[in-house]
Amino acid sequence: MSPKTIRSGVKDLKNPVQDEVGTARVRKSGGGRKKVKEKNPELLVALEALLEPYTLGDPMRPLRWTCKSTENLSVELRKQGHKVSARTVASLLKDLGYGLQGNYKRNEGKGHPDRNAQFEYINTMAEAFQSRGSPVVSVDAKKKELVGNYKNAGQEWEKQGTPLEVEAYDFIDPSKGKVTPYGVYDTTLNLGWVSVGTDNDTAQFAASSISRWWSNMGESAYPDAKELLIFADGGGSNGSRNRLWKRSLQELSDREGLRIVVCHFPPATSKWNKIEHRMFCHITQNWRGKPLISHEVIVSLIGATKTKAGLKIQAQLDEGKYPKGLKVSDEEMESLNIETADFHGEWNYMISPRKEQ
Repeated sequence: MSPKTIRSGVKDLKNPVQDEVGTARVRKSGGGRKKVKEKNPELLVALEALLEPYTLGDPMRPLRWTCKSTENLSVELRKQGHKVSARTVASLLKDLGYGLQGNYKRNEGKGHPDRNAQFEYINTMAEAFQSRGSPVVSVDAKKKELVGNYKNAGQEWEKQGTPLEVEAYDFIDPSKGKVTPYGVYDTTLNLGWVSVGTDNDTAQFAASSISRWWSNMGESAYPDAKELLIFADGGGSNGSRNRLWKRSLQELSDREGLRIVVCHFPPATSKWNKIEHRMFCHITQNWRGKPLISHEVIVSLIGATKTKAGLKIQAQLDEGKYPKGLKVSDEEMESLNIETADFHGEWNYMISPRKEQ
């Protein structure tokens, strides 16, 4: 505050006045500076115009490509002839019912007309397989992770003043690279498997992860099984249009003598895949705030993930090479023993062994 304002305040305190009901006041009724919005009614209109969604009106309007901070808003208002500070803008925004807002993940994109019907089909298939004692798994690749002493989101209880020091910049270390955790979640037994791949996330890597799960967990849990139901997203390394995915599953089917039934989730519904909210979320929670400094640390943190509901996970490092760009010819596709379902055969199909085992 300025010395002049302080002197004026001291004077008011020394010479209080009486209001209409005889109560002592330090300021005359109606005294004090009027609010900015009262002196300048056009200010609120100008402010709200700046806050309108950028998709409306002139695409070259002010603040089209800048963040709407109180400082930027006040600068733009001053350009329009309104004398206003960033703090005043913040006060006006509250009066207008505005608050700081982030993005909310909800818009999943255009839904398929048979979206619900596909979910019902998936549920029916799961119940049928489980009633026969056959394995039902949900598969997906988790996002790639940098290996090294890098910041990992989340917080852990530590002694105050002793935070773990990590690299300031997330520049990839060529000697360590990235890893792709590919998971297989048994929806019946609440057990999980994760192959931590050090190479590319391809269909061969996805099928190899399923094969590793079967050899290490599935075969012993379902010794009499002759069939396997897989739930997968519609895109990525296990996509419904991925020829290499289907050829790799055919090789697994031939090798293990399993009939493999695959059901893909419809477009824009990957978040409904059970592995996301029954396994991957717990892995992320378990390694929060811990730098993933090595392959061994990543495998250990995944393998140590448990829940009160009984989830247990096995993890293994996969250092195999999975080159990109492999093509599957029309002739190879014709040789696959694939039977498509009557309902959306592009999403639902069965791969049977080409030789009797």
